[in-house]
Amino acid sequence: MTSQSTLQSVPALGTHPATGTGPSRAETREQLSKATYDLLVIGGGILGISTAWHAAQSGLRVALVDAGDFAGATSSASSKLLHGGLRYLQTGAVKLVAENHFERRAVSRQVAPHLANPLTFYLPVYKGGPHGAAKLGAGVFAYSALSAFGDGVGHLLSPAKAAQDVPELRTENLKAVAVYGDDQMNDARMALMTVRAAVDSGAVVLNHAEVTGLRFTRGRVTGAELKDRLSGEEFGVDARLVLNATGPWVDHLRRMEDAGAAPSIRLSKGAHLVLKRTSPWKAALATPIDKYRITFALPWEDMLLLGTTDEVYEGDPGEVAVDEKDIAQILDEAAFSVRDQQLDRDLITYSFAGLRVLPGGPGDTAKARRETVVTEGRGGMLSVAGGKWTTFRHIGRTVMKKLEALPGHPLGEDFEPIASLPRKLPLPGIANPRAVAHRLLVDRPEPASRMAPETARHLATHYGSLAFDIARLANEDPALSERIHPDAPEIWAQVVWARDHEWAETEDDVLRRRTTLTIRGLATDDVRARVRELLDRK
Repeated sequence: MTSQSTLQSVPALGTHPATGTGPSRAETREQLSKATYDLLVIGGGILGISTAWHAAQSGLRVALVDAGDFAGATSSASSKLLHGGLRYLQTGAVKLVAENHFERRAVSRQVAPHLANPLTFYLPVYKGGPHGAAKLGAGVFAYSALSAFGDGVGHLLSPAKAAQDVPELRTENLKAVAVYGDDQMNDARMALMTVRAAVDSGAVVLNHAEVTGLRFTRGRVTGAELKDRLSGEEFGVDARLVLNATGPWVDHLRRMEDAGAAPSIRLSKGAHLVLKRTSPWKAALATPIDKYRITFALPWEDMLLLGTTDEVYEGDPGEVAVDEKDIAQILDEAAFSVRDQQLDRDLITYSFAGLRVLPGGPGDTAKARRETVVTEGRGGMLSVAGGKWTTFRHIGRTVMKKLEALPGHPLGEDFEPIASLPRKLPLPGIANPRAVAHRLLVDRPEPASRMAPETARHLATHYGSLAFDIARLANEDPALSERIHPDAPEIWAQVVWARDHEWAETEDDVLRRRTTLTIRGLATDDVRARVRELLDRK
């Protein structure tokens, strides 16, 4: 691990001529308070981020604020999947699955191939299970057909072959294994790259900025009062239109507009566990628990991700957490298909929970569709809620279409209609990650100074071509090329990059969302103190 004395020798970086730095928080607050924006997006989860990106691409003057960090809540607490929704075939939602597949392929092939990875799924069929082999075989074939067989043809596999790829697969009473393909990602990194895309398109963004009230003009919502949670500074933003994209807090903001607003959503808690792996996994497991629910065991970031739960949640969204009941349920359900040695509690490095936002009304949350609902309040504020990660681009475009069609055209008409924009705008850093990793490995002149292969792969698949700017920081200061922790691939240059180019303000911003240190269980007090030291040098 990097020594304290080494870190103390690192100069006050952040002004490298090839990369520059963004505006300070004070400069951003001033910019927000002095202008009138066409659209103020409140909420820096992926729905708000995607809408801000598409609105800025349309030529609108856009501001985006969040009370916490970008993707700081549910958007970084997902199952990390880009998927068509195999279970939706159960309800006959064929069109929905086809649409999901289209979005999944667009993101993983054209929009962000540097941030998405193909993943093979094994769906085990056990004696006495909720589904038979013939039914699941037909299901995965139909699923792959709806993806135009872009991930191969869904088929059945022998238990012996599946166990070769997943040594921890439980083979007792295993009759067959159905195979299909989807994609996975690091959700926090995907969200941050989309924030960067919005900023590159002209949006002004600020995290850790809490809305304390709304501004009104003749009964219409025309902005918001905010408080910088880090400095305590209070300021305001004026806007022609305000979009409430606060996820689980959507009704809280709606009540700021109208104290009598009725609840519009219900919440479902999804908990996950992260474990160290006891063996290599070449495929993921998707195990049916009952007619509707599937539990996942996903190889992710060199670890194993287990989950998820689906329970009604009625508490404070800010206090959602994994409890003992969640842990027991996840491990018990995983045990249907995963051997006991992989489910040892001592292997757990991290747990997290997010809240799915579902349309209001009764019904089983496990059967509910992840629909996106856009509503208009008494004061003209629009609220968007629901949806799923896979369709984040589609949601941004859908919201923009609704904004364009509002009566009276509050945004005016002097902007580019969303329908005229390219359908598959790429995210920053788009590149072939294998080529980027190769370049990172061979570019350093001295063999002794060359980057470790696992670090090169990590940078390539989390930053794409932007990894070269991070490598440049490390080349210029050897202290920044050292690993943050010996058991993780990240290097100190990523902390500087997060500080100067990715709006990282707190230790958790860096360790939980810009890197994987927290999820790996490696965010020690020493690491946190050293990250704080670098953050304070801005």
